[in-house]
Amino acid sequence: MYLVVGLGNPGKEYEFSRHNTGFRTLDRLSKNLGTGISKGLCQATTGQAAVAGKKVILAKPQTFMNLSGDSVLELLQWFKIKNDHLIVIYDDLDLDAGKLRIRAKGNSGGHKGVESIIQKLGTSEFIRIRIGIGKPAVNLQGDTSEYVLSKVPKEESEIIDRAILSAAEAAAEIMENGLESAMNKYNIQ
Repeated sequence: MYLVVGLGNPGKEYEFSRHNTGFRTLDRLSKNLGTGISKGLCQATTGQAAVAGKKVILAKPQTFMNLSGDSVLELLQWFKIKNDHLIVIYDDLDLDAGKLRIRAKGNSGGHKGVESIIQKLGTSEFIRIRIGIGKPAVNLQGDTSEYVLSKVPKEESEIIDRAILSAAEAAAEIMENGLESAMNKYNIQ
């Protein structure tokens, strides 16, 4: 069984923000798998599907980004899923817009949602799919909240939409054929 978590913030005002790239990817993955994400459980909106005969729990934590770890820990415990079957999908400022990076472990890279998950789980060893959203053109002196919470502009939306599609496919690839296969296919972009 896998737990696939898309990170984002609940609420219409954040729906198309850069920071909700993880939520949007989960929506795409659920559509690809022919299921929905609508059941409230463990401080998340969840859905269930199957990939290659394996049960998959899809989850969008409703705790707001900085407390994502609370929901993720509850879900892992509820479903008795091990960390190596946790896939977390989220936006990354340090990657050019539209680029993907898949890793088996690593630090948070300053991402508050990932920091929360690492803190709650007590480990950084879980699969992550990072989706590049690029950096702001203007130096914001360390405070990037306005940038990540802003709506993806029209000129970038096609790039981000393609990355979301690829990230959803990468998550399915991990579950079907393993992490190495997904890294070989999607880290080359």
